[in-house]
Amino acid sequence: MLAARHVVCALSGGVDSAVAALLLRRRGYQVTGVFMKNWDSLDEHGVCTADKDCEDAYRVCQILDIPFHQVSYVKEYWNDVFSDFLSEYEKGRTPNPDIVCNKHIKFSCFFRYAVDNLVVKLLQAADSFKDQTFFLSQVSQDALRRTIFPLGGLTKDFVKKIAAENRLHHVLQKKESMGICFVGKRKFEHFILQYLQPRPGKFISIEDNKVLGTHKGWFLYTLGQKAKIGGLKEPWYVVEKDGANGDVFVAPRTDHPALYRDLLRTNRVHWITEEPPAALVRDKMMECHFRFRHQMALVPCVLTLNQDGTVWVTAVKAVRALALGQFAVFYKGGECLGSGKILRLGPSAYTLQKGQSKVRVATEGPGDDPGLCPSL
Repeated sequence: MLAARHVVCALSGGVDSAVAALLLRRRGYQVTGVFMKNWDSLDEHGVCTADKDCEDAYRVCQILDIPFHQVSYVKEYWNDVFSDFLSEYEKGRTPNPDIVCNKHIKFSCFFRYAVDNLVVKLLQAADSFKDQTFFLSQVSQDALRRTIFPLGGLTKDFVKKIAAENRLHHVLQKKESMGICFVGKRKFEHFILQYLQPRPGKFISIEDNKVLGTHKGWFLYTLGQKAKIGGLKEPWYVVEKDGANGDVFVAPRTDHPALYRDLLRTNRVHWITEEPPAALVRDKMMECHFRFRHQMALVPCVLTLNQDGTVWVTAVKAVRALALGQFAVFYKGGECLGSGKILRLGPSAYTLQKGQSKVRVATEGPGDDPGLCPSL
């Protein structure tokens, strides 16, 4: 992933700042050129080159194909720099306005402008297997502005090659870090039950409501997980959970329709660059992709924006094992747009199939044969 690769470059209209912008662009940064006008030529009768310098800075941006902005700190320059300049001369001293200008204008006013207007995009990494944008999808824009990811453009094999070439062999063969952040890998059930009280409940078949076994707590299971049910030879999979009663509903196949849904709703989405994207605000709907597990294939979807900032996510095709509490992370054109926590799920394919069957039965009526016409 690549973040904080966008820089704001002050362009004076001279050669040094022009080449600085060029070098930054060659090094892979997204550069925005900004010209500062800090003196009002109408205040005196000398020759002011600000307009010509601004034109030259604008032409530099055209040649380098980068955005051009202009800012003005005439008032701030007068109050903090030029007034001090005059005051020092009145006292018979020899001032240095360039040092004062750097302090108050370039690295105060302009610095705040650069930080406030610098919008960083979170881009997917070169190594799709190690891409971390999924886990960074809730990080603030302010934090990303101050962050670099030196490995974002490298594959894991190349990272290992660099380590080997620089005598870092002791870390080269270490296994990938896995498990809970800062906690590490644990036997999940044993670990969680050290901190949460057991809440025994039943495993129930989603198809016939038959009780198949018992468990130590419904919170120990997530949708799509294989259920450990004693005495059963064939595997069963978690498809729904009832927190009120503590029951876990299971189905007999890993591809059971009870595991598939195409609709979810998130909480208020955290958007990384735009809050929210302009296209979504304008149209109230937007096509993009999402995933809810790291490394899973991106799923085409349509977002529908709600007034409270939450979104409905409609997948182009039903996806397996959506679960409450997971994050739906949104992508468009290689960019991570942000994410929202899943708080509601639409009906499963199995529920919809049962509903259609009931409608058919109700329409046909008892004893009716849908293949025969009524006798006249």
